Formats: sequence, C-alpha cells, structure tokens
Amino acid sequence: MGSGMIRRFSILASACLVFAAASHAGSIAGTITYSGEVPKLPPVDLSGDPACAALHGDNPPANEVLVLGEGNTMGNVLVRVTKGYAVKEYPAPAQPVTLTQKGCQYSPRVFVLHPAQTLKIQNPDGIMHNVHGMPAVNTPFNRAMPKTLTEIEVQLPKVEDPFEIKCDLHRWMHAYCAVLDHPFYCVTTKDGVFEIGGLEPGEYEIEAWHEKLGKQAATVTVGADAPAKQDFQFTRPAKK
Repeated sequence: MGSGMIRRFSILASACLVFAAASHAGSIAGTITYSGEVPKLPPVDLSGDPACAALHGDNPPANEVLVLGEGNTMGNVLVRVTKGYAVKEYPAPAQPVTLTQKGCQYSPRVFVLHPAQTLKIQNPDGIMHNVHGMPAVNTPFNRAMPKTLTEIEVQLPKVEDPFEIKCDLHRWMHAYCAVLDHPFYCVTTKDGVFEIGGLEPGEYEIEAWHEKLGKQAATVTVGADAPAKQDFQFTRPAKK
C-alpha cells in the first residue's frame, strides 16, 4: 500500500474528512440529530475527589453523555461502514491514538483504533487514576496510573465493536473505543456532520452508534458523481 493511502487513512482517523484515491471514488455524507425533549444533564459532580474538583475551580465540566450542537445535532456518534467495502489489508496510521485523562476527564470520549495501532493513555493530572478497559474480544486491561506514571501503552489487536473504558476511582470518567481494520468511519463533533470517502460505487451498509441511545443501520447506494446522503436521528427511548 502506497504512502498516499497511509496518509489518507491517518486523516480519516483524526477527522471526518473525505479522501479520494481516484476520480471514481465516492462518499457517504449526512448529519446526526437528536429528536424530542432534551434531558437536563447537570455538570459533572467532582465532589468525590477534591483533587479533581480543584482542577476546575468554580467551573465543573459539562456532562458528555449527550453532546448537542445548534439544532440538536449530535456529537460523539461513531458512523462506520459495516458491509460493502473491499475486504483487504488496510495499513494502520503511523501515529498512535492518544487518550488523555486531563482534568479528570477522558478525551476523546469516542475513538477508533486500528488493530496494529498503539493506544497511548496519558495522565497529565498529577493525581491517581485507574484505567479499566472492558473489551469482550480483546484482552481486558486494568492499570493503575499514580501521579508518577504519566503514560502507558495498550495493544488491541482484534477487531471489536465499541467497548467502555472507565476510571474505577472516578465514576464519571468514561470513554469508548472501537477497533476497526478499515478507514471507512467517522466520529462526529457536536455539529453532527459526517462524511466517509474513498468508496467505490456500489451498495453499502452503514451504522451509527451512540453510547446511550444505541445504534441505527441503513443501506446506501454510492455513485461516483456526488456524495450519497444518509441522515440519522436518535431519540430518547420510551420509559418502560
């Protein structure tokens, strides 16, 4: 695989951008929105650890369970192609993925890792954290990170759906990692926009996943002239 393809994979791994390897490459684009009454989510309660509270002063971080933009567009939604892409070996990005614990918050909250890519987990807070990853396919990990341990590395060599990473010491800290062996995915910011490029004309199945609102699927036909359009709308499940 040439260096150009590796570069394009790296771009997609860090942002929702289109790449085009050739003039016949197509793409899928859309917007993720939330419908219905927006729940009132209070700021994160850091009172369980005064050291964490001190990092934020009088401005505790916002609750990231539901991140909405103007018009109730949704952030932290993973959109990925699940069927229809060429099944072959796609190279891993040259750079590792970094998960930070700054301010007693994980960032990014939702991310994707290639099976051959390294996950670096950093602790710049100068306080104790405990990183507890709970994959079902890969080997689970549970690592204490005292203030003197500022970085660890984790390998997740098997493809896997999103799984939770949490801090056992700070119950509000959550992140979600998917392991994918192809570059056809996107994690939205709060503008809710996604665009996945480099797709040959044809039929594809795609999936949109949110940590609390579940997942939705759609079948999309991609042409070579203009992006195929596919929006998703999530809503709060009805109370049982």
